[in-house]
Amino acid sequence: MTPMSAPAPIPAGRPVPLARARRLSVAPMMEWTDRHCRMFHRQFSAHALLYTEMVTASGLVLGGADWLLAHDPREHPLALQLGGSEPEMLARAVEMALPFGFAEINLNVGCPSDRVQSGAFGACLMREPALVADCARAMIAAAGAAGPEITVKCRIGVDEQDPAQVLPDFVDTVAAAGVRVFAVHARKAWLKGLSPKENRSVPPLDYALVARLKASRPELTVLLNGGIASLAEAEAHCARFDGAMVGRAAYHDPAGILAGADALITGRTIAPVAPEDAVRGMLPHIEAELARGARLNQIARHMLGAFAGRPGARAWRRHLSEQATRPGAGPEVVEAALAHLAPVQAPVQAATQAAAE
Repeated sequence: MTPMSAPAPIPAGRPVPLARARRLSVAPMMEWTDRHCRMFHRQFSAHALLYTEMVTASGLVLGGADWLLAHDPREHPLALQLGGSEPEMLARAVEMALPFGFAEINLNVGCPSDRVQSGAFGACLMREPALVADCARAMIAAAGAAGPEITVKCRIGVDEQDPAQVLPDFVDTVAAAGVRVFAVHARKAWLKGLSPKENRSVPPLDYALVARLKASRPELTVLLNGGIASLAEAEAHCARFDGAMVGRAAYHDPAGILAGADALITGRTIAPVAPEDAVRGMLPHIEAELARGARLNQIARHMLGAFAGRPGARAWRRHLSEQATRPGAGPEVVEAALAHLAPVQAPVQAATQAAAE
């Protein structure tokens, strides 16, 4: 496969198109990528595409739960992920989401959890490409020409299916309905016998299959998901795919993944954001949320990995975990937790000190 040419750098101050933001995205993760998590990730990267947790179309429509769509405008570019398998319900959910200004609305065809299976959506829809196409067609019509783009996140197959046959056929069927963007988790999902956690690691990755899909369908945007553990890996995958979608690695080590994301996305030299600056950038959000009745631990739990690998990171996590749950805990807890970190020595200073010794 011929590597894709690197896109031209985006001049400073110019808006980043959605296609470029997709070069590095953070996958939707249930109970993790809530609005507090996204605000923290946005402190590291201004341009990476962020996703909401999956929102079920039925819960949104029948439950009138449009509060699930609420977010801070500073989270953008932001995509909404919906779960469902009823075209009319999904179309109504899209209509409800339109006023919230999402850059993209994604249909979940990849989650293998029992709860999702019991609702007849998620990864089990890999067996029903015609239904997925109907869902996508209804969502596209509801979004309208000026609305957010409708995209699909899927697996390469489920259970006994042959991914080499299933994935191309699935993508072609859904693309015929108008979908042009596919985020592909490069693992099969086993709906029986493996837990959702095991489904993220036990089935083998098949990047080559997804690469062949992209090479044979250059008109489609194909984002690679699954097993990407570093920014360097993400950047390498961008040579063959339109972007890399990172999951738990971005959550557990946001500085390692996201601090350099804007340079990858824009093609410009951009100094990475220091974790301390990202943490302090959250203080106004924390103060505002506490004033609305939130508890510090609801926000701070997403910040525990800010200093992964740094001396003092364990003490940072311990202090934040223990103190953030206490009644009345506020920004002062975060500042006290920062005091546990060892200062970062600049490279020049380190070299000078080494020479002196």
